[in-house]
Amino acid sequence: MATKTTPEYIINDLTLVSPNRQRKDIQTLKNDVITAESIYYPNRTGLYDLYHDIYTMDGFLNGIVTKRINNVLNKTLKFIDPSGKVNEDITKLITSAPGRNLITQILESKFWGISGVEFVIGKTFQFEIIPRKHIKPEKGLITRSQYGVAQDNGFPYEDMPFVWVIGDKHDLGLFLPCSMYAIYKRGNFGDWAQYVEIFGQPVRIIYYDAYDTQTKNELKQLLDNSGSSLAMMVPKQAEFSMLDGKTSNGTGELQGTFKDACNNEMAICILGNTETTTSSKSSGYAQSKEHGKQQDEITKADLAFVSNLLNSEKFLAILQSYGYNVAGGTFKYELELDLTGLKLRMEIDTFVSTKVPIGDDYYYQTYGIPKPENYDQLKAEMIEKSKQEAESKSEPKTNAEQKKLIETKKQNLADKILKNIADFFDPAQH
Repeated sequence: MATKTTPEYIINDLTLVSPNRQRKDIQTLKNDVITAESIYYPNRTGLYDLYHDIYTMDGFLNGIVTKRINNVLNKTLKFIDPSGKVNEDITKLITSAPGRNLITQILESKFWGISGVEFVIGKTFQFEIIPRKHIKPEKGLITRSQYGVAQDNGFPYEDMPFVWVIGDKHDLGLFLPCSMYAIYKRGNFGDWAQYVEIFGQPVRIIYYDAYDTQTKNELKQLLDNSGSSLAMMVPKQAEFSMLDGKTSNGTGELQGTFKDACNNEMAICILGNTETTTSSKSSGYAQSKEHGKQQDEITKADLAFVSNLLNSEKFLAILQSYGYNVAGGTFKYELELDLTGLKLRMEIDTFVSTKVPIGDDYYYQTYGIPKPENYDQLKAEMIEKSKQEAESKSEPKTNAEQKKLIETKKQNLADKILKNIADFFDPAQH
């Protein structure tokens, strides 16, 4: 019996299929979720086809996802060696195009539920993205066919040193709650377009005598030759009324409000707020500032998520295989200072330092000040200088200085007495 062998690169052994672009509705979403959550035969193929459809076709969803990813990509990331210095080679690698693409894949696992990459063995750092429809995290497999779920149809990836699958096996991603709103919004846009097509131009109504066929034919010819806008011919003997919904939705505001509601729900799912992307009627500076703080918290969580994965044994071992010295080092995002917050923090620290001692390292870390290499020497010089200043203030004055100080005090007292006497007699002279 022939033994099944693993190909040199898994990505080359997969049977790829284009995304399904057929019409999708809420029932499609429900069926895909049921299939993805199956206990014995879970398959995310249909769900990921739906995700791909809404992500590429919904401009608002695409924009807020890109915004969240860019909030991390635009932060300064460095690799710090055990001595505390920046390793320029690894830092340059992680900030290059391949490094940024890898960070993007890590962040996209938040939205899709999983991401997978296969690193290409060689001297140059590079990787291929594994199609998510072929990853079966519940089974720990990468299958040849996107519909496969059995082990004989795929390859276990847990022990593969150059295959990295990111994400929890039970997580279906943030696109899941967004899918319902994207589908509803798509249908709403169709209704809105139909509303504009019907009521966005005047309706021509002509009444004719039901028994006068010649006049009817002439009027019909007239309507056909006078444009393509909506036209109706109604017999005078018939009752006619057009219930067009203009009484309650004369400007199409109903569809616009529904669209905004769907966008707001997706913004909350992805960004945790609405005011940093769109502006509501009741928004103001305070509200926008508060929503900005909420998004900052999500960005901090994303930074921690990325740095933890980059510092994992799996990725550090991969970097080491490319010849990079990662022993004892860590990836670390550079602290961005909030000057307004630091000003308040400084006032608190100044008060606390009068009550309890505070270590110097706390100030370096809190205020983002680089610690000098000759810190011990500079600290000793500061202490010595403080002692000298304190001693100079406490030293007794010389005899000449003491005599001069006494004479000055006497003169000041005499001037004060004379001034008071002058003020007392001055009114009497008038």
